[in-house]
Amino acid sequence: MKNPVKSSTSTSTTHSAPRNRALAGMALALAVSTVLTACGGKDSPSATATATADAKAGATAGAKPAAAVENPLVATFDGGLYVLDATTLKPAGTIELPGFNRVNPAGDKDHVIVSTDSGFRVLNATGRTLTGIAYEGPKPGHVVRHAGKTVLFTDGTGRVDVFDPADLASGRKPEGRTYTSAAPHHGVAIELADGRLLSTLGTEEKRTGALVLDKNGKEIARSEQCPGVHGEAAAENEAVGVGCEDGILIYRDGEFTKIDSPDAYGRIGNQAGSDSSPILLGDYKTDPEAELERPTRVSLIDTERKKIRLVDLGTSYSFRSLARGPHGEALVLGTNGALHVIDPASGEIRKKIPVVGEWREPLDWQQPRPTLFVRDHTAYVSEPGKKALHAVDLETGEKTASVTLPKGTNELSGVVAGH
Repeated sequence: MKNPVKSSTSTSTTHSAPRNRALAGMALALAVSTVLTACGGKDSPSATATATADAKAGATAGAKPAAAVENPLVATFDGGLYVLDATTLKPAGTIELPGFNRVNPAGDKDHVIVSTDSGFRVLNATGRTLTGIAYEGPKPGHVVRHAGKTVLFTDGTGRVDVFDPADLASGRKPEGRTYTSAAPHHGVAIELADGRLLSTLGTEEKRTGALVLDKNGKEIARSEQCPGVHGEAAAENEAVGVGCEDGILIYRDGEFTKIDSPDAYGRIGNQAGSDSSPILLGDYKTDPEAELERPTRVSLIDTERKKIRLVDLGTSYSFRSLARGPHGEALVLGTNGALHVIDPASGEIRKKIPVVGEWREPLDWQQPRPTLFVRDHTAYVSEPGKKALHAVDLETGEKTASVTLPKGTNELSGVVAGH
């Protein structure tokens, strides 16, 4: 797995892969059952009609709408999604959705973006229903939230969709900016506060760097000094980093700057950023021939001083192990089962919080492994081998909840308002 596709946000982070199974979905609420079927990976008109008819039938029968789930989490399993109560971690709803699905925050208090066989779908997580809002296209990739906008990158077409997540509340597909890359590739894009759009450059065979468009779509900056470009994160003062096979490319104050890795091949592919820190957290791999490298070092990229510091954790980790805490602290979930809390400025590992048992990253990136998702002062960690999910208070290091689920989970995310 040389180039896994990571879910990305301005503070953390989607992998995409060819999907061979047709999409079929069923959104289950407590009182109203809505069935969505699909053919060839796309919603059919009959499916929409069935969903509408079922909803009306429930209303006619006097069915009471299910209560909204406050600040829900969403976890994927083989065959669907769990909508979870944030306090107890218990399932508040189950949505049947065959295929390999991925989840990311949509950027508001209600919705989550689901990457499916046919494209991006919007889940109303508080209402436990899969909406009819879709961004169709092959190989849905990264989802990025920044400066009040959510940006979707569809790898199979190179299309970028930008929208205000607050508009999802209308129940209709938001109107927003679009951009199509010169060629389809596994890419990522982010819109800055003033409307500048940074998007990666590449083809299906080779990825080389990034460009920046102004709010009117005119190219104003470009760099092709980033071989194998992958992943994105934003730091303090809107310094944006995209990973390279030999370092990282930083866009800040209208200019690109390349920061070289200390090794000839030093790949930074997945990053996590924080608005309260000028330093990005990244992974770090040095073996270009490895089928799956299990690195023990992470990178801390200072976007102001343009320097890379490497920190050896003494344990390996995976692409779902990186996050940032409420104070900008760097967080890494190790295969030793501990959550490592790192001071990004000094590189000091301040503490190790035991959360799950020891684990080993599987060769296939789509296979389940413990996953870290952070919201406010709580770290949520899945333990798929035990069908478990845990919540940890980052201030005290104490577990506040644990639950055993009906099925082991794969990806883990939730609603996150504001970014």
